[in-house]
Amino acid sequence: MTACAADDTDDTSDGGSGGRGADAAPRELSGTLTVFAAASLTDVFTDLGERLEADNPDLEVRFTFAGSSALATQITQGAPADVFASANEDQMTVVTDADRADGEPAVFASNALEIAVPAGNPADVTGLADFAREELALAVCAPEVPCGAAAEDVFAAADVTARPDTLEEDVRAALTKVELGEVDAALVYATDVEAAGDSVEGIAFPEAEAEGAVNDYPVCVLADAPNADAARAFVELVLSDDGQAALAGAGFRAP
Repeated sequence: MTACAADDTDDTSDGGSGGRGADAAPRELSGTLTVFAAASLTDVFTDLGERLEADNPDLEVRFTFAGSSALATQITQGAPADVFASANEDQMTVVTDADRADGEPAVFASNALEIAVPAGNPADVTGLADFAREELALAVCAPEVPCGAAAEDVFAAADVTARPDTLEEDVRAALTKVELGEVDAALVYATDVEAAGDSVEGIAFPEAEAEGAVNDYPVCVLADAPNADAARAFVELVLSDDGQAALAGAGFRAP
């Protein structure tokens, strides 16, 4: 895996170690690091951001977690950010095609869908076929969002005509519907089921492994990043052994 990063031989960004000589000791990172990341990364990326802040007391890490498609659109429209982590490669392509990525994105994890139901599974949901039951309240992600695109793939693989009652803007919004008992089931990532703890139950299904349904997650430093030093440090942390261990602990698969 190769993190996207520009040549930093003459880096003078606001975030830290720009302008140091080859033999100078690295300076701590400082300023604000802005990370745009898929909603499914909320817990693990927040933890990694706190680790980076602990090592660099003058650095503040700010996250915007949302659907990858919305974030990609904001980036291509010029939103100031340092790092983008997408829940699939299609939305990263939107950013790279707009020349907003600084180098090649690196895939750092993958994720598959799982059915989430409220604790106790009161509607007796057993599998993907239940998403065709009109009497159930069901949530999936909107098709333009990575979790929604994956949902379309698994429904096609299972030959199920889904009848969702709500199309959510990101996977955490769908999960929240389950946690609040507003729906009988939702399609979310396996990592979201794990993050929810005892408030939901997860139901695995074989079509989750269908071709195209497992999402790869790429990350990249953004072109013209206001804090390029900190951006590179965060991407390096995500790709490091410690970062990969944190992702695995949160239920993500290795890339």
